[in-house]
Amino acid sequence: MGQPTPATDDGWWRSAVIYQVYVRSFADGDGDGTGDLAGVRARLPYLAELGVDALWFNPWYRSPMKDGGYDVADYRAVDPAFGTLAEAEKLIAEARELGIRTLVDIVPNHVSDQHPWFRAALAGGPERELFHFRPGRGEHGELPPNDWQSEFGGLAWTRLPDGDWYLHLFAPEQPDLNWAHPAVRQEHEDILRFWFERGVAGVRIDSAALLVKHPELPDVTEGRDPHPYVDRDELHDVYRAWRAVADEYGAVFVGEVWLPDAERFARYLRPDELHTAFNFSFMSCPWDAARLRRSIDDTLAEHAPVGAPATWVLCNHDVTRTVTRYGRADTGFDFATKAFGTPTDLALGTRRARAAALLSLALPGVVYVYQGEELGLPEADIPLDRIEDPMHARSGGTDPGRDGCRVPLPWAAGEPHAGFGGEPWLPQPDGWAAYAADRQAEDPGSMLRLYREAVRLRPVFGDGPPTWLPAPDGVLAFARADALCVVNLSDTPVDLPAHSALLLAGGPLDTAGRLPRDTAVWLRA
Repeated sequence: MGQPTPATDDGWWRSAVIYQVYVRSFADGDGDGTGDLAGVRARLPYLAELGVDALWFNPWYRSPMKDGGYDVADYRAVDPAFGTLAEAEKLIAEARELGIRTLVDIVPNHVSDQHPWFRAALAGGPERELFHFRPGRGEHGELPPNDWQSEFGGLAWTRLPDGDWYLHLFAPEQPDLNWAHPAVRQEHEDILRFWFERGVAGVRIDSAALLVKHPELPDVTEGRDPHPYVDRDELHDVYRAWRAVADEYGAVFVGEVWLPDAERFARYLRPDELHTAFNFSFMSCPWDAARLRRSIDDTLAEHAPVGAPATWVLCNHDVTRTVTRYGRADTGFDFATKAFGTPTDLALGTRRARAAALLSLALPGVVYVYQGEELGLPEADIPLDRIEDPMHARSGGTDPGRDGCRVPLPWAAGEPHAGFGGEPWLPQPDGWAAYAADRQAEDPGSMLRLYREAVRLRPVFGDGPPTWLPAPDGVLAFARADALCVVNLSDTPVDLPAHSALLLAGGPLDTAGRLPRDTAVWLRA
């Protein structure tokens, strides 16, 4: 077992660069086509050279993989497809020796239908109290207990042969837990301790605002306040208890909290609750200077009253990749359907993604980088017969699902399967080797080299908030410490503000020394 994280807090997480690892698609160490912990361990030098402070791992636990590992059957075991618990402990320790901390994913809203609790519940045991079982409505109980809809489409209820229904806000294979039951709370606190004692430095909390349900499970009606299962006040007691556990180990939390109300969002970040929460406003913002500035200002204002650092992220395992998203002339994006109005221009998307990387890394707070973003990977088209994401099937095929951003990474241009390992579990597109890490490492103008240099230089911006500078319409310009960040989102090149040195550029300046459109620079004042 690894050594527990010391019960001290040096504040590393307040300005960290954290790299998200989707293990199944990162690197295949045993040649079976599925990424694994051995593959990650072999690539730790790459991650150290990238300069990241921590790794956030999507679930690596034992799972039937009905939702990419977010259907957990055993939180204290690593899925055999990825390796063993002993390998996870080695990975945590080896990463720490390189100065890289580890965050794991906890999925508290639900478990797998193969979890021992749910299997016992189906057999009629007292474990039924740990879930939401209800009789149906209608003359013969043939109607679901309420009108709740699954986040993946369709009903949030499945009927069993005995006539009862059970609740699942996601797939039927992911039954929701009953957080009003003390055993559920105790189990999750024990799970936290299990991983903290193995050296884990933090936890990402999946669907963090959905755990607690109204005890009567009423219908979702127009304007119901409070909502019967989103952002319930009782949640804060859960996270205060979790914070007490984390503080014993000096560990940190980041919550997946999707809430439009800034004041409600900030409540999760009070000093005795979560340390940080993801900022989805910035990620979902179109390529528009005014809207990006408003998102940045609003984000910083939301966090200021509770003293929590903001987080910045351009993409994750659930979202169309940045190059593809920004490569649309029509940058409006519907996250529900992943639908756009115009085809993708990858050259345009790449320029904007480079500029967005410099923008996010120049802002105060925590930056998350999803694997492959540092390679400039686009979204991949997955053949219909290879799609595994349950969102596709439950939407009746109208939603392409999230597999396009989960395609295994290209590591070596001259090797089979672009150096990933065995034949990948999701097909790599033609030309994927052009994005290979080994090729980009030798190219000074590559996306990988840009990310490496930006992470290395990031400390020049210091710790303070940004000061916005006068700039033409469509241009973002701000100062932090003695460094400036300028991003040109307008249609024409613009002059740079007064500066003493050019630190880093997302692309070349024009012949007159001006900043071209869709380009960012870092300057020394």
